[in-house]
Amino acid sequence: MRRNLEEKEGIELLKNNYVGYLAYVLGSTPYIVPITYYYDSDTHTITSYSSIGHKLDAMRKNPSVVLGVNKIDSVSNWQSIQVHGTFEELEGIDAKHMLHEFSEGVKSILSRTKGNDAKFISEFSAKIESEAPPVVFRIKIGDIVGKLREH
Repeated sequence: MRRNLEEKEGIELLKNNYVGYLAYVLGSTPYIVPITYYYDSDTHTITSYSSIGHKLDAMRKNPSVVLGVNKIDSVSNWQSIQVHGTFEELEGIDAKHMLHEFSEGVKSILSRTKGNDAKFISEFSAKIESEAPPVVFRIKIGDIVGKLREH
């Protein structure tokens, strides 16, 4: 059986995962890259971070983005969502606070779902190679659409 996911089911998928695919557009070319994220249920936003580069340049120019998240057990048992939203760069104390929330949130997901007791952000997210601090950003969620297939 295949059916559309209800929004609350999409939110559950977001809450129980921390890796997704971020889609953005630069000029007329679409791009999609894997990212580590954290869904903040208090603000109904998605938090992530990045070093300065192509992805941030693109999102600063065109803030419309999509985050794709999947849970695939088999070809006949899966869930998939697309979160349409708007990029927002965070600065100062807001950025520090949300980076802390991101880290604690992902550690909580790992502990709850995998029994992993991660201590440091580098254990579950890409290391920033630049000496410059990471740019923390959030995605303000517009809508969540998704499907599931189960046998």
